[in-house]
Amino acid sequence: MSPSDLEQRLRAARDAKAWIAALADYFTAHGLVFGHGTDNAGDEAFWLLGHLQGWQDVDHAQPPPPELVPRALGLAARRVAERKPLAYLLNEAWFAGLPFYVDERVLVPRSPLAEVVERGFAPWCALEAGDRVLDIGTGSGCIAIAVAHHCPHAEVHATDISADALAVAARNVERHGLAARVRLFEADLFPPGNARYRVIVSNPPYVPESEVAALPEEYRHEPKLALASGPDGFAHAERILEGALARLAPDGALFLELGAGLDAFAAAHARLPFVAVELERGGDGVLVTTAAEIAEFLRAR
Repeated sequence: MSPSDLEQRLRAARDAKAWIAALADYFTAHGLVFGHGTDNAGDEAFWLLGHLQGWQDVDHAQPPPPELVPRALGLAARRVAERKPLAYLLNEAWFAGLPFYVDERVLVPRSPLAEVVERGFAPWCALEAGDRVLDIGTGSGCIAIAVAHHCPHAEVHATDISADALAVAARNVERHGLAARVRLFEADLFPPGNARYRVIVSNPPYVPESEVAALPEEYRHEPKLALASGPDGFAHAERILEGALARLAPDGALFLELGAGLDAFAAAHARLPFVAVELERGGDGVLVTTAAEIAEFLRAR
């Protein structure tokens, strides 16, 4: 499917559904890989159109305004030619129902932890006024900001080793008006000091170093620092486990995303008691373990 074919279909479309179908067919014809906020061509096309229309409540029985066609063609052409995630081309991503600015300094938000955050970490935790939550490896700040939004009584701290990532996070904190409740720290995993947290949550790097080069091109536009984690993908998760006990409240819990590596991580850490979180909206690879369980694991080693 050529760009001219796409243009012809967009201009002939009688409604938004036909517009989206044309874009989806174009993406599919060029073998794009999805996974950065969408998992299929149709949703990616819907996202592109929604962005162009400013996410307004529009009549989808009507075709989009014809002046949007050149912009759609330009973005679709870049998506195909550059193989960049659409989030980077739009400088926009959504997480836990909230919009975020993103660029290639940060991972595109897509963690299934969004569902856990939207639940307020229930049923494992019931956050109370004054409780602290720590987000390790905050990147764009999406998890920390979503926690502050969905858990309005919590005080949120967030760390990242990358000053570039923290600049993006700071922009998003300001955008959401949360500077009084979300504190950012440039740190390697844990922030300075000895503050204790009711919840520690992290989507750390968990791709084995040797597998990064084989990832689809879309993923290789993301910062390697946010993806790779030693020979088995567990380097960051193991360091978080080692340090979490000293920073969790006695009744605290650690929520850790490991993606497809969760089973291998569990096998390598068979003495660690944890629960694999069941996610209603899909996704997997999230575990939760408590301060007491981590203490038991560390004693048993």
